[in-house]
Amino acid sequence: MKDILALKLYTRVARLGSFSAAAREFGLSQSQVSRIVAELEGDLGARLLTRTTRAVVLTDAGAEFLSRLDPILMALEDAEQSVREGSELRGMLRMSMPGSVAIREVIPRLAPFLQRHPALRLQMLLGDRPQDLVKDAVDVAIRLGRLVDSSATATLITQIARVIVASPDYLERHGVPATPDQLTQHRIVGGPASVVPTGWKFARAGEEVALDLDAHFSTNENEGAVAAAAAGIGIASTSEWACRRELADGSLVRLLVDWKTADIPVHAYFPMGRATRAAGRAVVEHLMADFRREQRAAVL
Repeated sequence: MKDILALKLYTRVARLGSFSAAAREFGLSQSQVSRIVAELEGDLGARLLTRTTRAVVLTDAGAEFLSRLDPILMALEDAEQSVREGSELRGMLRMSMPGSVAIREVIPRLAPFLQRHPALRLQMLLGDRPQDLVKDAVDVAIRLGRLVDSSATATLITQIARVIVASPDYLERHGVPATPDQLTQHRIVGGPASVVPTGWKFARAGEEVALDLDAHFSTNENEGAVAAAAAGIGIASTSEWACRRELADGSLVRLLVDWKTADIPVHAYFPMGRATRAAGRAVVEHLMADFRREQRAAVL
């Protein structure tokens, strides 16, 4: 088990480029991590990392060792999981997703899953900006929109409606657009969900309209775009997930409801491909089942 710890420590130091960051994750001191990795290098007879006062960088041998080590550690964890009683998941599960998705839709669905697996620790990395999933050792990344890389290992979790929204106060001051073309006469709130190609596309009875709208207010976080629309700054295009609460309490209203907008696909990305840990696959299956239950209830 000591050798396995050394391998796990090495992978985290290599991914993070930092002994101190890896030490914090494992609850060890920086000197302990440095000593364990140095002993590993001594056992292998090869320098895996180049250490300077400013950075920790992989050597060629270290990069090769890391690429071969990742699937081995994943397989070992799966093997341990397979013999545990009750299939209880353990260890650390790292998930990455936009903050709005996590706070509004994913975290509220996780309590039953975590209650079934009390020994599992879950760490979420939140942000609308793309992350280095390999460096951050992410097991599962939840992403909205089209697949960035069609060759990536990914699973479609669900599809959510795109909505065009504004506050009652804004509409009272500026009027309600009756057609998509009238959006050009309004103030626009831009965010991550509105800058994609499908952000301002509409269809009705065979007619299609695609608009290129300049934002009067923009933000790189979807929560900020929803907050701006609710504050009366302008009209936003976003996912129904992102503003479900505001639609329910009336601080936002849907516009152009007789026009069809493209649904937004939600995918789970698995950076490790087929070597994805059992916990990563299990949490995605849990979320998919919960979304299906919600969709069936909405139809009934």
